[in-house]
Amino acid sequence: MYTIGWDWGGQAHAVTVLDEQGSKAARWTLPHTEVGITGTLRRLSSYGEPGELPVAIETSKGLVVDRLLAAGHPVVAIHPAAFNAMRPRWGASRAKTDNADSFMLADLLRTDGRHPRILAPTHTATLELQALSRQRSDMVATRTSLTNQLRALLEAHWPGATRLFSQIEAQISLAFLEKFPTPQAAARLTTVRLDAFLRRHSYTGRRTGAELLDRIKTAPKAASRLSPETVATLVKVQVGQVRAIVEAIRSLEDAIKQVLNAHPYAELFRALPRVGTVNLAQIIGEIGPMLERGLNADQLAAEVGMAPVTRASGKQHTVGFRHAANRPARKALTHFADNSRHDDPWAADLYRRARDRGKRHPQAVRILGRGWLRVIHACYRDGTPYDPAVHHTRQDTAIAYRLPTQ
Repeated sequence: MYTIGWDWGGQAHAVTVLDEQGSKAARWTLPHTEVGITGTLRRLSSYGEPGELPVAIETSKGLVVDRLLAAGHPVVAIHPAAFNAMRPRWGASRAKTDNADSFMLADLLRTDGRHPRILAPTHTATLELQALSRQRSDMVATRTSLTNQLRALLEAHWPGATRLFSQIEAQISLAFLEKFPTPQAAARLTTVRLDAFLRRHSYTGRRTGAELLDRIKTAPKAASRLSPETVATLVKVQVGQVRAIVEAIRSLEDAIKQVLNAHPYAELFRALPRVGTVNLAQIIGEIGPMLERGLNADQLAAEVGMAPVTRASGKQHTVGFRHAANRPARKALTHFADNSRHDDPWAADLYRRARDRGKRHPQAVRILGRGWLRVIHACYRDGTPYDPAVHHTRQDTAIAYRLPTQ
């Protein structure tokens, strides 16, 4: 059987094919083009069926991995840090070239191929949820940055506008700034006019127009040396950016809801306590591929970053935070676990007992997250939708209620 090492890059790739004895059968480089990738896949097929030609590569995602999986090759993702630690096996100098790396990857797969896990194609709907939820997370971060910029701009030139509404990115707040972008534009604003504005925009706050107008008047006056026209331009441009990102996030959430409703895993986990539409999509999109790879509950906890790292050697024994993990998955599960303890008695008890043992809040939430991972894994494994009544009656079973100790 042949093994293949693929050293990938942004502009070019290096590929090495080794036989069972470790002798080099072929080596070549290819450009990162359609012709180069198609030609390489065709050339690899001359060594056997794709399913019998495993490929080692230093990534678990990307165009090359997708093409290899689509062609039917077993893909073994080697962590770059682990691969770098193994370099002395092939020479003390730790020399690095693309061709040499492809050889070392192929040789590592030949000698240690039974240890790394083989990637499997992810369910299309799961990939879609992953892509949509990650894009939404990126846009939420962008929205935070843009609203902070808008708030800083207003604090410098129009402080009163920041005192009106609780969320500066709310539609009514953006509409107000478009109509009154400067203190001069709001100079003739009366209670009657402000009440009319609030009614037109379906204001649901508890403040009257008179109270909001008083907030404007009592806010500190800016000592801006910019002309009102310049301030108006700056504010309107920034408001336009915030409005655009808010609309984009809303469109993404509509798409997430549509894909989620059609996803086969949605009914398995929809009854989880306090899991909203977006958070459920994040959990399925990030943890779903791991479930599809056949990981058990303990492996899930390690990949998601819910399990600590134990280092024991001689007299030294430490238990520390797991940095090498799927961070989007950890964030999604941590958010869910922290929310669940406010609505689920089992989650609240598990969290409380962890705190009673002296665990800090983040540690207790990760312990709770590990407990929920066992529940999620059991639901997926058995194909049974989560039922809180059934869960709570099985608190003495290992899967539903085993208490982690670290």
